[in-house]
Amino acid sequence: MTTATESPAKKRGIVRSVLATWRGRITVGFLLLLFVCCLAAPLLAPADPLHQDLRHILELPSGSHWLGTDSLGRDLLSRLLYGGRSSIVGILEGVAAHLVVAVPLGVAAGYLGGRFDRYAMRAADIVMSVPTIVILLAILTIFNRSIAAAMITLGALGASGMMRIVRGTAMTVRQELYVSAAELLGLNRTQIIFRHILPRCRGVIIVQTSLFAAIAIGIQTGLTFLGLGPPPPAATWGGMVNEAATTLTTAPWLLVPAGGVIALTVLALGILGDTMRDVTAQSHTSSGGLRVKPAKRRPEAPAPTAAPERRALLSVRDLSVSFLTPRGEAEVLTGVGFDLDAGQTLGLVGESGSGKSVTARAVLGLLEANGRVTAGSVVFDGQELTRASRKELAALRGTRIALISQEPMVALDPSFRIGAQLTEIVRSHTKLSRKDARRRVLELMELVELPDPEEMAKRYPFQISGGMAQRVAIAAALAGSPDLLIADEPTTALDVTVQAEILALLRRIQRETGMAVLLVTHDWGVVADICTHVAVMYAGQVVESAPVEQVFGASAHPYTSALMAASPDSAERRTPIDAIAGTVPPPGSRPDGCRFRDRCALAAADCADKDIPLLQLTEERASRCIHTELLQVRP
Repeated sequence: MTTATESPAKKRGIVRSVLATWRGRITVGFLLLLFVCCLAAPLLAPADPLHQDLRHILELPSGSHWLGTDSLGRDLLSRLLYGGRSSIVGILEGVAAHLVVAVPLGVAAGYLGGRFDRYAMRAADIVMSVPTIVILLAILTIFNRSIAAAMITLGALGASGMMRIVRGTAMTVRQELYVSAAELLGLNRTQIIFRHILPRCRGVIIVQTSLFAAIAIGIQTGLTFLGLGPPPPAATWGGMVNEAATTLTTAPWLLVPAGGVIALTVLALGILGDTMRDVTAQSHTSSGGLRVKPAKRRPEAPAPTAAPERRALLSVRDLSVSFLTPRGEAEVLTGVGFDLDAGQTLGLVGESGSGKSVTARAVLGLLEANGRVTAGSVVFDGQELTRASRKELAALRGTRIALISQEPMVALDPSFRIGAQLTEIVRSHTKLSRKDARRRVLELMELVELPDPEEMAKRYPFQISGGMAQRVAIAAALAGSPDLLIADEPTTALDVTVQAEILALLRRIQRETGMAVLLVTHDWGVVADICTHVAVMYAGQVVESAPVEQVFGASAHPYTSALMAASPDSAERRTPIDAIAGTVPPPGSRPDGCRFRDRCALAAADCADKDIPLLQLTEERASRCIHTELLQVRP
């Protein structure tokens, strides 16, 4: 097993990682010192900021006045400290309003999409078209020069730009496979947003917040410079700059204290945001180490009970799926049908582009936005899924139907430890306490034969091998004790040894739990190893379905025979593989009649006359070929 060494940044966390850089230490130190000094102004200020001493006006720095005095003899250091208090409070008020408006709306619009996204973006466009300064002037007039009201308004009005950026990031994260995996495992929208979407948006949020804070300082200073804030003689940074501007020729030093602090604060905020962005782009955070106790026993598998009457757990009938393309609507699946009973394993076999994964996604109700079921039905345990609501489908995913994706590494969120992710899934499907959920996580890890579950729970996904990641994905799928497990080419990315281990694991778990498995694959070796039944797909249709022994004994469709002949297992040593000429015709370019006839050695004129139906040969066997008598029986 190959593992990566955990980087110091991950051990330290974001704050320590920022402080580990010289830029972070300087900017954080400056801002923290400024913040503390301004808050402690009553204790640190050497004089009353309003006290006038006309005998000592416009003095340069000295032992009595460290930063000098203004035109009325007031101590500049004292006024700077007291003025900073109102500036810091104003910045915090503006940033808080900015985040409260921008982050929830941006993340929700990016993740939910649809009507909410359109309405939120139209509202943001309207707000961005309104001149902010006009609104701020009106607010200052209405609320009697209240800087607090002005900064809160500024934060709310300025949130539109940040909301658009956060929305774009959330839309990108929504396309990640681990988000789809979280949906399939039954996590609700709130959990997905706060656990998987929002953490990936934190980088842009941090950067945009620091930039807005810098802008807020400039606007607040500008308002008080124009005399629109607290009236004189109240100490404000903008007021100090205004006074310095009137005496710039006679006392240029007067501009240095307030102007220098404003410039340094803006610069520090910008550098800090840039540093934190760099750190968060390379490090991962988690909810903390997972402390778990050893599991004492494995969960007892429910004993399968015989149904009083024969009814398939999953029954797909005449399923047709179309996708909207720039050239019009293209039919991807046509009349797909098969049955899957509890305890059985059905393999969907075919070349890429045959419609296997689309069939699996249609069963789960997870077609892309431009796809829709145009005909047919998908009945799971008596419930019609094609007409089920989003809430009904969400209730089934993870608990009754689970998915194992083709690439488990991208189905796991890299920002969280494995134990934290599994605990979240377990708690979303059960009412277990956090302690019991962690114990259940250990049991699941033992069930999928992961070594040292306690140590494994503390690792991040990038610290484990592909085979272990696949076992974690299986554990996540089993967290809700599903009746149907859909495995989308679960061993394709694994080497032969690990592939055999994963298949043996699936067989054992299926034997212990009695669940049904719908396996999407192109590997006949996997079909022979684990499947009980086979449905061969070509160009969006099932061309043959039968028990696996019958298919390997004598193929009932030329495409099945050609696929088997093209398998590396069927080729003799040092002889070329008997590959199938041509490619699978894409949607919109499929021939009339038999869709395989252009590549079929048995094709005749009658193969193009009309669409070939799925002919029932025996009770358990069907074929979409009218020349099955010409096929040679395989030994």
